[in-house]
Amino acid sequence: MRQRRLKKSVIPFIYMSAIVLVLGCAYMIESLINQENFQDDDHYGYVSETIFENSEPVVNTDIVITRPYTDPEITVLKDYYDYKADSTKQENSLILYESTYLQNSGISYGGKDNFDVTSILDGTVNDVKEDKLLGKIVEIKHDNHLTSVYQSLSDVSVKKGDTVKQGQQIGKSGTSNVEKELGNHLHFELIDNGQTVNPNDYFDKKIEEN
Repeated sequence: MRQRRLKKSVIPFIYMSAIVLVLGCAYMIESLINQENFQDDDHYGYVSETIFENSEPVVNTDIVITRPYTDPEITVLKDYYDYKADSTKQENSLILYESTYLQNSGISYGGKDNFDVTSILDGTVNDVKEDKLLGKIVEIKHDNHLTSVYQSLSDVSVKKGDTVKQGQQIGKSGTSNVEKELGNHLHFELIDNGQTVNPNDYFDKKIEEN
């Protein structure tokens, strides 16, 4: 039987094919190993971070502004002085103090002695003080450029810097030297962007509507 010898020109081709085959297998094995390492790598958890992580909280515009009391028997004793109102209503909104008529810059509520006074919105107590004419006063700053002011209080249950929730009791109604004729009452004022406004235009409305 004759032995067949490979031609010399074929031998380098076989060597090159073998080398390519070995390198190809090595590349495939390395790719599989790198893929497993990537999945086990600690940095693989980067997707758990949220794009909203550094975003600012948004004011909940669905919140409805409430009145500064919860007792259904409380009524308006003296309303806000509205320049657009008729003369009769304007006359009833004047405050007589030491023979001088003053335009009421808020709303005076009464009907019961020492009724609970509550915050109209979530906020931070900006100031607590006592005035000889207006009685004890609580001022609350809210996130939507509103500031609510509660005057003529007999008792205060919050202090400056406190965070309060909507409907939380902040004090009790009392008296003041400016509105002595009203007896026990709450004088409430509302400030929007530094301007005193008519609270009636804000009550029972969503924040976004004002």
